[in-house]
Amino acid sequence: MKRFLVTAIFCCTFTWTCVAQQSMADSPATKEDVERYLQTVHSREMINQMMDAMSKPMHQMAHDEYMKNRDKLPRDFEAQTNKRVDSMLKARPWDEMLQAMVPTYQKHFTKGDIDALVVFYSSSTGQKLLRELPAIMSEAMQSMMPIMRKHMEVVNQSLKEEIAEALKKSQKVSNQSPAQQN
Repeated sequence: MKRFLVTAIFCCTFTWTCVAQQSMADSPATKEDVERYLQTVHSREMINQMMDAMSKPMHQMAHDEYMKNRDKLPRDFEAQTNKRVDSMLKARPWDEMLQAMVPTYQKHFTKGDIDALVVFYSSSTGQKLLRELPAIMSEAMQSMMPIMRKHMEVVNQSLKEEIAEALKKSQKVSNQSPAQQN
């Protein structure tokens, strides 16, 4: 009987511990959990690297615009534009932005989710992903830019055609007498 009681207590304790751990894992992530995750993924450094990577296409756009209109623009237009872009990118309020992100992470992830993410990003594969991600994003953006520009040209052309067609229809209706419109 004594052995049965000890076994029953042990089983109940083990079950309660599992349930407690499961319910803790399912509990909402705390602000501290999210901050731990953001620190693990080196969010501040990653954002700085992504901003540096984003500045390259912006500089390229400034160069392209300058080359198209160089006879109309001041000689230092490209350098001044690049300087302004870089200044704006560096003057970002990261602490406020990171704190603003916390509730979104809390909304979408439980404590268990955050713990699992921290484990992954603490691993060698997770750390490699974090190291390589800025270069991957930069290269991906560079390869996508021509496609995006081409697509935007198609979208703009289609929109212009739709507007022209709508204007034609509108003009035909307004040129008709009231009796013809009905």
